[in-house]
Amino acid sequence: MIVIGLGNPGEKYSNTRHNVGFMVLDRLSNSWKKGPNYLYSDINISGEKIKLIKPMTYMNLSGEVFKYLPHDDIIVVYDDLDLPLGKIRIRKNGSAGGHNGIKSIISFIGQDFPRIRVGIGPKPENIDAADYVLSNFTKEEFEVLDKIINLCTEAIEYIVENGIDKAMNRYNSIEISTGK
Repeated sequence: MIVIGLGNPGEKYSNTRHNVGFMVLDRLSNSWKKGPNYLYSDINISGEKIKLIKPMTYMNLSGEVFKYLPHDDIIVVYDDLDLPLGKIRIRKNGSAGGHNGIKSIISFIGQDFPRIRVGIGPKPENIDAADYVLSNFTKEEFEVLDKIINLCTEAIEYIVENGIDKAMNRYNSIEISTGK
């Protein structure tokens, strides 16, 4: 299985909302090797070899990793503006929903791939979506985000052990309180 976390390379983006996918994978591994256009780490979950992938192509070109990787057994983890902070949504497939990284992946492999959407919303009305996803989380948001990242890593392990259907039933109804 391959788990792909979406984000943008570079320190400038490391704490931005758009880098939630990278943050989740960084919780699973802190040892990364260089691939053709991605960083990777090989881990083991319940006896199964898992390859973690962080595309180094910038978000809008994320699909280009599939020039070098198979796509038959993958999960993609990414930020979702339409979900509130504190919520994740596991899906077997679906559209891009306006997410350019997912649009790029769909252009390479189609939309039939499992994904974990990580809520980063709602976007304040007075901020452009692109500016919002490239902004850093606040200190208060990081407290919630830390719990959500843990929930995502748990969900990935659960998917490996029990399958996507059981994971959707278990995790899609959970919401971490933001204290608002």
